[in-house]
Amino acid sequence: MTTRDQDPFDLGFEADDEFASPVAGDPWRAAPASAIGHDPFDDFPPARPRGEAAAAVPVASNPFAELTGPSAAALLDLARPPEVPAAAPVWSAPVAEEILPGVDATTGDASVPRIAIHAFGVRAETLAIIEAAAADRRMARASVTTRTGGLETAVDFYQNQATPSLVLVETMDSAQRMLALLDGLAQVCDPGTKVVVIGQTNDIALYRELMRRGVSEYLAQPQSPLQVIRAVTALYADPAAPFVGRQVAFVGAKGGVGASTLAHNFAWSMAERVEAATVIVDLDLPFGTAGLDFNQDPLQGVLDALSQPERLDPVLMDRMMVRCGDRLSLLAAPATLEQDYEIGADAYEEVTQKMRGAAPFVVLDMPHLWAPWTRRVLVGSDDLVIVATPDLASLRNAKNIVDLVRQGRPNDAPPRLVLNQVGVPGRPEIPVKDFGEALGVTPSLVLPFDPKLFGQAANNGQMIAEVAPKSKAAEGVDHLARLISRREAPAAVKSASILSGLFKKK
Repeated sequence: MTTRDQDPFDLGFEADDEFASPVAGDPWRAAPASAIGHDPFDDFPPARPRGEAAAAVPVASNPFAELTGPSAAALLDLARPPEVPAAAPVWSAPVAEEILPGVDATTGDASVPRIAIHAFGVRAETLAIIEAAAADRRMARASVTTRTGGLETAVDFYQNQATPSLVLVETMDSAQRMLALLDGLAQVCDPGTKVVVIGQTNDIALYRELMRRGVSEYLAQPQSPLQVIRAVTALYADPAAPFVGRQVAFVGAKGGVGASTLAHNFAWSMAERVEAATVIVDLDLPFGTAGLDFNQDPLQGVLDALSQPERLDPVLMDRMMVRCGDRLSLLAAPATLEQDYEIGADAYEEVTQKMRGAAPFVVLDMPHLWAPWTRRVLVGSDDLVIVATPDLASLRNAKNIVDLVRQGRPNDAPPRLVLNQVGVPGRPEIPVKDFGEALGVTPSLVLPFDPKLFGQAANNGQMIAEVAPKSKAAEGVDHLARLISRREAPAAVKSASILSGLFKKK
């Protein structure tokens, strides 16, 4: 028990004013649409009004809607020459996309540590929002318990109970009664317990009074799980960490679709074209090709990090990575079969979480295998790119991945789809439009079959843009980098392209 002389809520935090709208002044919402093409997220249902449940993606008329064990012949009847000319890639316009409330588009999402959270809700709607937040990937490590009742219920409950790390409590009381009950709650809370109050009044004076009394945060009628998640993660953010890098995972729908090649070229484009510090992590331990593609043979790499995740700090991390440019670093795979790689899912999770502090963007080259750590990393990534070819096996596997990710990430944007190797001569292909409709995802990028270009780059240990900087494939990868980073090309690159157009021979 504590006394009034030692207020357990007085934790020394400096609270920001949260009464401003979380999207006010967001430059991406006001950004003009580009005239290059079509944004894939325009095809998704408009943002739902506050309080309404999310609508399912309509797939009733989709011939692949029940794609769990279809007849191959029935699906291949739809295969016909692709509607997209093989000579040119198709991609959506690099316009500003709808950013989920409370989510920073240019940084990664922090996760909540392993803490116990008790939530007291007066309204059923509030309890439903908190339970939805508890099921989110960012709060997977926290233990959340919900109870019906407000401040008075919380005070009575903790008379003979120890308080958890965090208490979320809703109140419908007036300001004076709320403050009186909070004083009572302070008497029964253990030192170190944080309290977040959910109220009905959006009053700056009340907010400041609550902060003065040591309340960690005040939320005025949260309307979405992300508002709760954002408040909780902010309380446990590491003040010593300059940022949380955005994690982008590339996974192939099947082997041989070019997911690793695209991941490596994407990371290079992020570093060289977008000019953002980037780390590429090759997680295909026995067969990884990142070292070959970047013409590097480091002595240390991702296996060393996975073998001792508890010792991984910024200094050790920097020693394990090899520099591939001014802004690009590589954590390579050993790519040998001399040992069995029996590494637990917790090690993968710890290493990938720590890698987020190494650079603003961390690109994961995922192997084509299925294990507990694979599922955890895919669901926990900020952006997921599925690379597929327009055939039946890719369609089935991509649908399974999309369904799994949508279930595990209900509050995130859907994964991105890249269709690669489109237009192979003589190969029956599922049309791009039908492929996207089957998944409920419009492809962000469609790349034509170009074995000469990709083969030359791979054999030389170079990137596509280094071999053929003006090729359609290089332009497509650059577009994907701008789309995911939500950054425009640097002014120097834009000026160069304008001048080259002015002085082009006629």
